[in-house]
Amino acid sequence: MKRLLSLAFFWVILSHFHAVAGSSLPVTRSIGAPVGFAAACAKYRWLCGRMASQQFDEQAGIGLLQKINRAANRRIVSAEDRSPSGNGDVWSLPVAGRGDCEDYALQKMKDLVDAGFPSNRLALSVVIGPHDQNHVVLIARTAQGDYVLDNLTSAVKPWRTTGYTFLATQDFQSRTGWRVTLAGPRAGEFS
Repeated sequence: MKRLLSLAFFWVILSHFHAVAGSSLPVTRSIGAPVGFAAACAKYRWLCGRMASQQFDEQAGIGLLQKINRAANRRIVSAEDRSPSGNGDVWSLPVAGRGDCEDYALQKMKDLVDAGFPSNRLALSVVIGPHDQNHVVLIARTAQGDYVLDNLTSAVKPWRTTGYTFLATQDFQSRTGWRVTLAGPRAGEFS
């Protein structure tokens, strides 16, 4: 009986993990891109351009995500950046090894694309992060679901386990577009 209960418990935990890990972020209507995104699109072809499809080893995917996330988090020093006019963030690759959350996310996207990860399976997402502040993370879409690469942790996590409320996400297919996400613990406050 004890073994049967243990087996049943294992299946419940496993099915919960697959339900969490195997899900994609829900998206609805189009929304305007965050301030600074358009300038980054114009500057970086890999961010918004249509890249040629690449063969990708799905089995190596999570390991690659973890490697890129950890490497960028170690290499970049967290620092706020502002446009020269003082209005809004500058969305760019880190400058002199320094950058803020969207700069980390852009660097991770570039590193993943350079490593062969398909660009149409990567998207930036604006979330409500710690201390109720807007925060930008990178979403990687895999066969196992959508995973978050974040400069605040070395762990690559399924989106549902981050504790973040997702507000808007770059469109995976129409790379210059953004979609309303509204998912996570506080999503009901914004609908």
